[in-house]
Amino acid sequence: MNLTEERKGCSELSIAEVEGKEIPWDPTQLRRVQEHPCFSKNAAHLFGRMHLAVAPKCNIQCNYCLRKYDCVNESRPGVTSKVLTPQEALERVKEVLEQVHYIKVVAVAGPGEPLYNEETFETFRLVKEAFPHLIRCMSTNGLLLSDRIDELEELGIGNVTVTLNAIDPDIGKSI
Repeated sequence: MNLTEERKGCSELSIAEVEGKEIPWDPTQLRRVQEHPCFSKNAAHLFGRMHLAVAPKCNIQCNYCLRKYDCVNESRPGVTSKVLTPQEALERVKEVLEQVHYIKVVAVAGPGEPLYNEETFETFRLVKEAFPHLIRCMSTNGLLLSDRIDELEELGIGNVTVTLNAIDPDIGKSI
C-alpha cells in the first residue's frame, strides 16, 4: 500500500499549531513513524528491521566507502561480505521472516548508492509483491532523488533517509 492508497480513507489533513502557525499534516505519516523501529523508541523494542545489500554501484566515490576491506566486525557504509541479487534478497527475507516474526522493515542502504542501482528497484518490487505489509525504506546520498522519486512512491518506499556527507565544502572535498 502506498501513501496515496493510505490517504483514500482520510478526507482531509489534520492541523497542528507549531510556533503560532497552523500546519497541515497527514495522520498516516504519524502512524508510519510510530511503527518504524528506527524512529520510535517504543517500536524499536517491538519490531526489527533487515538491510538488503543489493546496490553495489555508487555515483560518487567517498573515502569512507572504500570497499576493498571487509571485516565481519565492521559496520559502515560500503562494506558487505556479499552483494545479493534481487532474487537472493527476496529469499533472504523469506528465510528471516520464518525465524524472526517481528521484522517490520526491509531497507536498502548500499553498499553503494541505492538510487544508482536498478537492483534496488527490482528488490523492492519483489518484496512489495511477496510481503506488502512490510515497511520499505532506504538510505541515499540524495543526488538522484528527483529522478527516481516517482518510482519510490510507486513501490511504497515511505521512509527515505538522505545522508549529508558535509556542510563545509572544504570538508566535502576531503571526503
